[in-house]
Amino acid sequence: MMTVRPDIAAPDAPTTVENADITVVGGAGHVGIPLVLALAEAGMRVNINDLNQANLDTLQAGRLPFIEDGAERALAKALGAKRLVFTNSPDRVSTPGPVIITIGTPIDEFLNPVRRVVQACVDALLPRLADGQLVVLRSTVFPGTTDWLAAYLETQGRKMKVAFCPERVVQGFGLKELRAMPQIVSGCTPEAERGAIDLFERITPEVVVVSPLEAEFAKLFSNAYRYIEFAATNEFYLVAKAAGVDYQRVLTAMKHNYPRLKSMPRPGFAAGPCLVKDTMQLSAFARNQFGLGHAALLINEGLVLHVIDDLKRRFDLAKTTVGLLGMAFKAESDDTRASLSYKFKNVLTSQARAVLTTDPFVTTDPQLLPLAEVIERSDLLILCAPHAAYRTADFKGKPVVDVWGELQGANIIR
Repeated sequence: MMTVRPDIAAPDAPTTVENADITVVGGAGHVGIPLVLALAEAGMRVNINDLNQANLDTLQAGRLPFIEDGAERALAKALGAKRLVFTNSPDRVSTPGPVIITIGTPIDEFLNPVRRVVQACVDALLPRLADGQLVVLRSTVFPGTTDWLAAYLETQGRKMKVAFCPERVVQGFGLKELRAMPQIVSGCTPEAERGAIDLFERITPEVVVVSPLEAEFAKLFSNAYRYIEFAATNEFYLVAKAAGVDYQRVLTAMKHNYPRLKSMPRPGFAAGPCLVKDTMQLSAFARNQFGLGHAALLINEGLVLHVIDDLKRRFDLAKTTVGLLGMAFKAESDDTRASLSYKFKNVLTSQARAVLTTDPFVTTDPQLLPLAEVIERSDLLILCAPHAAYRTADFKGKPVVDVWGELQGANIIR
């Protein structure tokens, strides 16, 4: 059970840049918000520093910019206790306590990591950072980035305690998992390591201490392994389909009371902002000798094209209006980043008579239509994101492609 440390008293005045205990850079994003709320819940005064003013305004108004289970209540408590301050500029970070950076290493159009993004963020923060301050990298970074950052700061004449403590929670359940799961921590020096341990012991039940490079690999290996798992089951699906076999029946038989396959995922459109990116970062580090990762990319990204090719054999797509059900990258989410639903849309737009899209959660796409209208106007439907709401929808007897095995009915195409 988490308790508030006695040295962190409840503030009797609003949290400010000057009195905040900690700053979370990128704190209004998917990685930052659960962490901010966990820190506030532990009694800390948090500076939420983010360039996204719209997200800051939404949080300050007591609302969430995206779905996060249990976060609304935690946000209300943090606001009520005056534990949050909202800032939108690098020169507004707080110097009394640690600075956690939730900006990771993106990949470019060639699937290669772009480390300069982290450097640009740190360069912007440097004028406000104090020597001796703990700087924690939180999001996925290319292997070696933490040690590189510590060396880079030394070249700038700065003496910081640099740590890497990777975020490993499931998106949408971050606050819940932070309270329950171990936290991997690492530091470039014993002082940085100790500071990271002290920080995360306040909000997590257990810490696991490794070196920075080990922590970086732990994060990348976790996401790449999950992506490879999806690729394995998707490949099995394609093999079974080519043989005229219902893979869902095979999968159910395999997993029934068989503990060694308990965690085997069902087939589906594996995507999102982390799995592909982290798998490709690992491949780049291995000088493109990561065969499993490349195979997983071909299978998971290619599943969309396999489905479309199969439909072309069954339907005259040029005369078919196709409805896409679910544009988020996964079920019960409003996040469309790297969603394969949009790959479906892009490819089908040039082949089908029309493509209609719908999603009960996504609010950022003005082209989305109500579910009833998409069903009514479509000749063919594809279940892209298996939101629970689709299980009970009336599809008016129209054919529905369901790779996930989510739906039941006579006109379901597996």
